[in-house]
Amino acid sequence: MGKYYSPSGGLPPQTHLTTERAIVTEAYTVIPKGVMTDIVTSNLPGFSNTRSWIIARPISGFATTFSQLIVEIAPGGGAPKAEFEAGVEGVVFVTKGKLNLTLDGELHQMEEGGYAYLAAGSEWGVENVSDDVVSYHWIRKAYERLEGYEAKSFVTNEKDVQPTSMPDTNDVWKTTRFTDSSDLAHDMQVNIVTFQPGGVIPFPETHVMEHGLYVLEGKAMYLLNNDWVEVEAGDFMWLRAFCPQACYAGGPGEFRYLLYKDMNRQVKLT
Repeated sequence: MGKYYSPSGGLPPQTHLTTERAIVTEAYTVIPKGVMTDIVTSNLPGFSNTRSWIIARPISGFATTFSQLIVEIAPGGGAPKAEFEAGVEGVVFVTKGKLNLTLDGELHQMEEGGYAYLAAGSEWGVENVSDDVVSYHWIRKAYERLEGYEAKSFVTNEKDVQPTSMPDTNDVWKTTRFTDSSDLAHDMQVNIVTFQPGGVIPFPETHVMEHGLYVLEGKAMYLLNNDWVEVEAGDFMWLRAFCPQACYAGGPGEFRYLLYKDMNRQVKLT
């Protein structure tokens, strides 16, 4: 397992070519790492010594079910209360540094690879008590309650979760699932997908789940609708529901990404 990519900000020089790999279409969007500079960051209410790259939000022609932020907290910064919107669940995944998470009165010391599912209605905050910056992904979704089921908060680390090999792939395609796909208490999953060099998604997946994919490590060719796009660590992809997708991981190292998808709910028509 290699090191997770985190943006470092900064600003290209005036001599830098403006052309980049950013793509926005009705079916998908690619936000390359090179455009995540200082001038596109946002402050967050209730947070101190913090900046964020908001890489997905519900707007027309883009994400419909979730928002995703890359949050960077400087030493001494954080928020005693991070989530102010009622009925919103979240996932925090740490890619750099050490983060103190206080969840419903209990302190959790999270390191790189740390993962927290934050159930709707839970009280939680974050603090950086180290001497270095900490960076993490924060994925938010309005929780769709289902009678008889209730998702519960938990904290773990990727290294403590056994990846599952996809059927008939000889271990070249694995998924680290932090919740059980069959657990109807959960209306979303945030997983880590890992391909060994040469691994592929061998058909264009076309399905109802919306996706957010942040590349943690490596590079690959990714099929988005009709286009093969080269992506690398630090790039973000959004895929609308039913956007065809496939992947070829050419190497030389592992290709790994953090994957959001909505699931386990009936389609609302009224």
